[in-house]
Amino acid sequence: MTFHTLIAHSQGGRPAVKVEARAELERALRITLEWSLTGDLKTLALPRRSASRRADRLWEHSCSEAFVAPAAGPRYCELNFAPSTRWAAYAFDGYRQGMRPLELAKPPKVKVVTTANELRVTAGVELGGLADAPLPWRIGLTAVVEDRAGGRAYYALLHPRDKPDFHDAAAFTVILDGSAR
Repeated sequence: MTFHTLIAHSQGGRPAVKVEARAELERALRITLEWSLTGDLKTLALPRRSASRRADRLWEHSCSEAFVAPAAGPRYCELNFAPSTRWAAYAFDGYRQGMRPLELAKPPKVKVVTTANELRVTAGVELGGLADAPLPWRIGLTAVVEDRAGGRAYYALLHPRDKPDFHDAAAFTVILDGSAR
């Protein structure tokens, strides 16, 4: 699957990195998500690696995110993956409504690889919480990148609003329909 270049929102910091992401349907209800941040990683505030487990409020710091929605209807889910390997999954009934933990078939497999100038976060996710949602799915790929001074840049495929808002379904532009495996 092809990497997509994410763009920084104009109302945020500007870390010296390029952010790319991809989503791939592995099989029914299993997707692989991957983000690559390349550039001067020394300027970024990245959490230390820790045991991979569910954690809340990951979006307040450097975090890779994906929003997954059925082709029809208002519901969607939000998936967060921190460079620490901590993760979160939430279900929504509609735009920012009914937020609750999303039950996954099993915990995601989160892998983080860092080199001198690249941070790569890969997550394999079994989306049991979307079992009744037929393909295609619309995906929004996003990232929050925090610098050492505390500034945050908000990256997405598309920014349809004046302020950063990853929940806007207009930015769920990657389509997973099972045809390109």
